[in-house]
Amino acid sequence: MNVDERVVLWLNQWAGRWSVVDSAAEVLVSDYFVPVAAALCLVALWFTGDADRRDSHQRAVIRALATVGFASWVVLILNDHYFRPRPFVEHDLTMLFYPPTDSSFPAHPAAVGFALAAGTWGGNRKAGVVVYVLAALWGASRVFAGVFYPSDILVGAAIGVVVSHAVAVGLRLIEPVPTLVLRGARRLHLA
Repeated sequence: MNVDERVVLWLNQWAGRWSVVDSAAEVLVSDYFVPVAAALCLVALWFTGDADRRDSHQRAVIRALATVGFASWVVLILNDHYFRPRPFVEHDLTMLFYPPTDSSFPAHPAAVGFALAAGTWGGNRKAGVVVYVLAALWGASRVFAGVFYPSDILVGAAIGVVVSHAVAVGLRLIEPVPTLVLRGARRLHLA
C-alpha cells in the first residue's frame, strides 16, 4: 500500500463518526460551496478599491478566470491520456459525496480552486489567501470523502498555480488587449 492509499484510508476512517464533521465535509466537498464562495470573492474584488487598486483587482479577476479555462483544458488533456480509478473504487470507503466516474488524476477541482487562488493573489494578497484556504479545504475534504488521493490534489493544485503564472506572462505579451477590454467594460459601466 502506497502513501496515497494510507492517507485516504486514515482520513476516511473518521468519516461517518461525527455528524458535525460529516456535515461540514459535505458542504466543503460539494460542487457548489467553494466555487460560489470564490466567485463572490472575485466579484467583490472586481468592484472594490480606488482607481489604481481597482485596475489591479480587475486584472487579477481576468487572470483568474482565464487560468481556470486553461487549467481545465490541461486537466482534460491529461485525463484523456491517463485514467486513475477513484479511491472509493479500489477501497471500501465511507462516501460523503456522489461517486464520480472520471479519472481521479489530476484533480480538476484542485486545479480550478488553485487557479482561482493564484490569479486572485496577483491582484490582492488578502483575497488570495482566502481563496487559497478555500481551495485547500476543498481538496482536503475530497480526500476525506474518498473521492481523490492526496497526489491527485497536489498535482491539480500545481497545474492551477503553474498555469496561472503562464497566463500572467501571456496577458503581458498581448498587452494592449487586457487594457482595451477593461476600458470597454468601464465605458459600459461594467467595471
